[in-house]
Amino acid sequence: MTSAGPAAPVGVFDSGVGGLSVLREIHAQWPTEALVYVADSGHAPYGEKSADFIEARVRHLIDHLRGCGAKAIVVACNTVTGLMIERLRQHYPQTPIVAIEPAVKPAAQSTRSGVIGVLATRQTVASPGLARLVDTYAQGKRVLLQACPGWVERVERGLLDGPDTEAAVAAYVNPLLAQGADTLVLGCTHYPFLAPVIQRLAGDGVQIIDPAAAVARELGRRLAQAGLAAPAGAETAADVTFWTSADTSQAACLIARLWGQPVQPQPLP
Repeated sequence: MTSAGPAAPVGVFDSGVGGLSVLREIHAQWPTEALVYVADSGHAPYGEKSADFIEARVRHLIDHLRGCGAKAIVVACNTVTGLMIERLRQHYPQTPIVAIEPAVKPAAQSTRSGVIGVLATRQTVASPGLARLVDTYAQGKRVLLQACPGWVERVERGLLDGPDTEAAVAAYVNPLLAQGADTLVLGCTHYPFLAPVIQRLAGDGVQIIDPAAAVARELGRRLAQAGLAAPAGAETAADVTFWTSADTSQAACLIARLWGQPVQPQPLP
């Protein structure tokens, strides 16, 4: 539990701007919840870094969010979840921590061909957390784990479409389709911003699963369980504030584009 009350904000973080795909779902489902988002874009992508480096960064981000009064933390980064989520929960026992993970279970339930492709960073593909998900929920299915180096960097640079981006996406999606995958799991929160390109390449017969909505639902359940949910029924949406470890002027342009309205991110200490 935490000493913060229902009026306190929910803290959300990611290695960069990818977690905005989760933040927008939380904001859509729980508009009265104040939100604080940290984009650690100055150190993205986590998927290419060492586990020790990632854990040091993540503890810094969580400490910052707790300093902002966060009543709960949402880990909007599959790499962090796969590598260290249990250690983080043990280190911060007073704070509810909700974490995203690749949607292997719903993919296994919905695939028709029995072949699932999981698109993720190198660290997520190699993580014990993803291996555990596959062993637990995808028995009898063929799960193709595909690292997609370069995708996070494209999103961080705002390169969401165009011939070069389509070629970069096709390089990792087409081999999965060739092996019969009819369900693709977005195992990195940056990847939903490439989903239109992925869907166009894969075709309407291939299902793409983004776990962000499920994370938002789980957050609502955990807040209600802890007596920390903000009162519903307010006429205006609660505040959303942004922090970044990148250049704030560049971050403002990219976050505004992905978030859909102007923002003024603050520099992360």
